[in-house]
Amino acid sequence: MSWKVYTNGFTDYLMLEKALSPNSIDAYEDDVLKLQKWAEEFRPGKSPMVIEYNDLAEFVMWINKIGLGPNSQARIISGIRAFYKYLNMEDLMSNDPSELLEGPRLRKKIPDVLSQEEISKAIESVDLSLPQGHRNRAILETLYACGLRVSELVNLSLNQYYPDLNLIRVIGKNDKERLIPIGENAIKFLNFYIQNDRNQLPKIVAGNEDVIFLNRRGKKLSRVMIFMIIKDVIHKAGINKSVSPHTFRHSFATHLVEGGADLKAVQDMLGHESITTTEIYTHLDTQYLRDTILNFHPRNKK
Repeated sequence: MSWKVYTNGFTDYLMLEKALSPNSIDAYEDDVLKLQKWAEEFRPGKSPMVIEYNDLAEFVMWINKIGLGPNSQARIISGIRAFYKYLNMEDLMSNDPSELLEGPRLRKKIPDVLSQEEISKAIESVDLSLPQGHRNRAILETLYACGLRVSELVNLSLNQYYPDLNLIRVIGKNDKERLIPIGENAIKFLNFYIQNDRNQLPKIVAGNEDVIFLNRRGKKLSRVMIFMIIKDVIHKAGINKSVSPHTFRHSFATHLVEGGADLKAVQDMLGHESITTTEIYTHLDTQYLRDTILNFHPRNKK
């Protein structure tokens, strides 16, 4: 049988059983298509059923030689593995030639963070005399106090906010809920904004009645607006770094870990499903490590 028979079945599997998005399906199809074109040129007549591990290993060497980066290579190998997993699941093959296939080692990207001093400088650069000043201050305080994703921030509602308990309830990825403690400083600015600026809006658009952060027209803020607010305060604070809402989330996690917080607790607050995702925040700046060694190593103590 031709490649097309198997790849069509793979597409149906991704669409109907895995319920993937069209973009994800296109990506998987493209991965397998690269293998198909390579096989047609270098292994003519070989269907996916007779492709062996050595063939796949040479294919991986080929995508490296043509200049694809490590992330692209890893993406393609992942797609090939998914394809052969499907063939085995359908009992179309009795072995999986991709099982031992190794991809490039990917370096974990250490996210940019702001120092505690830079966080304070940025937050305090908000001009509270401006019409949206208290709202913007409350936004930054909440982002840093709770380590929220920007989508979680813009969708935060009044019924998710429990100032008496120092908690907020966040609905994160895949509609998973989590409770996050919120500090008194953030509560102070949130309460002021809600009780004054927000309650004085002339109109709140239907469907936005419970949303905490609103624009002057009474509608939920967009993600782009949060980026613009942060870009403005970073510029005013004179901080020469590329900063996004996610930078506040990274800084929240890094400062907690540097302060000695339990990694599992940080994982829960960030809403990470795997502890390995949170482990990236165990990176610490060299000055912090130096100070730790000098202050706490038994041979350095006076």
